[in-house]
Amino acid sequence: MWSERRLTDALRAPAGPSSDYDLNPDVAPPAAPLRAAGVLAAFHEGDGRLVLTKRASGLRHHPGQIALPGGKVDPGDADTIAAALREAREEVGLDPAQVRILGTLPPHRTVTGFAVTPVVAVIRGPFTPVAEAGEVQEVFTLPFDHIADPARYRIERRRWRGSWRSYHAAPFGPYYLWGATARILLGLARRLAP
Repeated sequence: MWSERRLTDALRAPAGPSSDYDLNPDVAPPAAPLRAAGVLAAFHEGDGRLVLTKRASGLRHHPGQIALPGGKVDPGDADTIAAALREAREEVGLDPAQVRILGTLPPHRTVTGFAVTPVVAVIRGPFTPVAEAGEVQEVFTLPFDHIADPARYRIERRRWRGSWRSYHAAPFGPYYLWGATARILLGLARRLAP
């Protein structure tokens, strides 16, 4: 059941960082330095629905995938929280004045070389999303009960760069939530579990 208090309490629970490599211990991550990024896990105060995007199919990174609004830290961003808020404004039209930051989750390492900090927040008041043309194909929400239930997440595998790779997935209707976004949200779900 949705409550802002559950999120706040979950953020106090200890947890370590996660990685796209968690389920694939035989694959060594590259030694290159990671680029900082921030994503916004924004739940609406009324019903706890989480705002997600379907990325445009022509993008270089993660085309057509389900994602939390966010992106890399730009030189003008104070930190990963500022990057997540800026990107959410650009990608879905979310005014930072409507956002109450509750905290952050540990960083998640992606196969594309990012250290992604998930920023957990609540959206105050009415919000009508506006998808950024060329980058976001669709903005939609998923129910809190789906996101917050660890049993909704499963392990699947597919061929990637010549070998089999395992990953987390939590499909919902037409939306195939998987990969880094699913792993980040599973980390939150585990902390929300009683």
